[in-house]
Formats: sequence, structure tokens, C-alpha cells
Amino acid sequence: MSDSRSEKQSAKRPYVMVAPTGARRGRSDHPALPVSIDQIVETGRACFQAGANGLHLHIRDAEGRHSLDPGRYVETVAALRRAVPELDLQITTEAAGVYDVPAQIDCLEKVCADWASVSVREIARSPELADRVYGLCAAQGTRVQHILYDAEDAALLAEWTKAGIVREEQTECIFVLGRYAAGQQSSPQDLDQFPKGKSPWMVCAFGPQEHACLTYAAKQGGDVRVGFENSLTDENGNYWKDNAASVSALVAKLERAVN
Repeated sequence: MSDSRSEKQSAKRPYVMVAPTGARRGRSDHPALPVSIDQIVETGRACFQAGANGLHLHIRDAEGRHSLDPGRYVETVAALRRAVPELDLQITTEAAGVYDVPAQIDCLEKVCADWASVSVREIARSPELADRVYGLCAAQGTRVQHILYDAEDAALLAEWTKAGIVREEQTECIFVLGRYAAGQQSSPQDLDQFPKGKSPWMVCAFGPQEHACLTYAAKQGGDVRVGFENSLTDENGNYWKDNAASVSALVAKLERAVN
């Protein structure tokens, strides 16, 4: 797996990750939202062909609920690796109001993923375990992307980095523009609250301005995450046919914006 840019992408456009599922939506929200392993694999293949470099992976239990089950994760990752070996894979450790920090640690340890997203806000629920989280990732070679919701989260990450809790190679962040709430509408200027240094950073956004937000971020040197986890529609409120359609439209827009 590349540590910043896939060979497939244009040298000028940013890294594009697709988040096709998320923890909260289901097939009732959009019939093309993937929840089963077969659906996730087919979506991964289509999104890679549309220009995605990586996939942010959520899994579900037998009842379709958000899950951090290590066995199901391992099975899904293996299926994606067989079908789309060139696609980078990132697992989520998102609690989604269901899991505590020990359960997140158990997931990280048993899956031993190449790449994982970790919310500093969620780990801060049990601050005494923070060093164990980041130490485990460093020891097993799991690349970390820190999820930051606001400037306060960024300040906490800086504090943990200074204290050595977050290791020096664990510098990547994703800035979430807005929150996971009903009717959430992100705007490009939501990005301006976040401090941007030399470390790699990515952006995701909600609602019809999703692509506008991501284009705004790309022009500032950021990478981008797109998909049904964050938005189901285009800027006019029309539903995308599937995740790959949103990826394809975004890639075209980014290539126009940066050339």
C-alpha cells in the first residue's frame, strides 16, 4: 500500500478515498449502499475503476448493524484484496455510540490492518488507554489516520503528540466538515477552522456541497474522501446512481480544478 499517493492517480490531483457505507445508513437510504461483503466488494471494484485510490471500510453484523467484529473485518478485507488488489484499504474503529475504547483496541489488535482511522475524541473517553492504542498501531505497523471534528480535537492531538502518546510517524488527519447529524450541510469554509501543517490531511463533508468542499480542500493541498457515508446526492439534490458515480464525477471535477 502506498503511504500517500496511489500510482493510479494523476500526479496533479489529490488522493481520493471512497467511504461507501458508514455506520448509520442502510439500503433503505439508498438501494445501492453496500452492506454485505459481496456488495462492498462490487462497490470497491467499481469505485477503483472510477478513480478511487482507497476505500474506507465499515462492516455490518448479521442484522445489518454497525460492527467492529474482527472476524468479519478479516473476511471482508480478504475478499477485497482478492477482487481489487490495487485498492488501498482502511478500516474504521468508529464507536458509533456502540463500542467502548477496549473494544476498539480489541478490533485493532485482532484485525492488524494496514491502515485504520481513529477518532481522538473517542479515544479521549478513556485517556488512560490512549498510549496503548497508538503504541499498538506502531508496534504492528498499522498506519493511523486521526479523525478530527474541530479545532479542539486538533489541539488534543497536538497535546498527545507532544507528550509522545501519538508516535511521531502517526501524523495523518482527516478533517470532518460538520457532524453526523440529521440534515447536516457542510460548506467549504468549514475547513478554515482546522490547522494545516506539513503532515498529510484529508477532508470529508456532508450534504449537497460535498464535492464543492472537497474541491476547495484539494486546491489547498488536501486529499479527499467521498461517498455515501457522507452524502447521497449531487449539488442539486439528485441522488447518485451509486458510489462509483459520485467518485467519477468528483475525479473529473478535481482534474479540472487542479490543471
